[in-house]
Amino acid sequence: MSVVARQASAFAYCPYSKFRVGAAVLTGDREIIGGCNVENASYGLSICAERVAIFRAVATGHPEIRALVLYTPTAKPVTPCGACRQVLAEFGGDATVICICDGAESIATSLKELLAMPFGAA
Repeated sequence: MSVVARQASAFAYCPYSKFRVGAAVLTGDREIIGGCNVENASYGLSICAERVAIFRAVATGHPEIRALVLYTPTAKPVTPCGACRQVLAEFGGDATVICICDGAESIATSLKELLAMPFGAA
């Protein structure tokens, strides 16, 4: 999954931030699907790599997410933003989240640790 996340970052559309991010999700049926960040001149319309990967998975018939790998081109790993955490909660409440970077450090945790009280239908 980390290879897919790193490869996906190469396709990032980031003319404003120049910050290429890649993500990969492992679906319930063991498919690995990647995504990259896509920016827009109207910054609020930009979308993070994590949500692109999740939405691609759902759009291709894989609505259950077991794990997410997030790659950032930084010295230290970065965790998903709140919006991405909430979207992941919709499709993978028990998901493992792994954050990798160009440095030696990584973060391996659970969505429940990152988002203790998600908003949901319940």
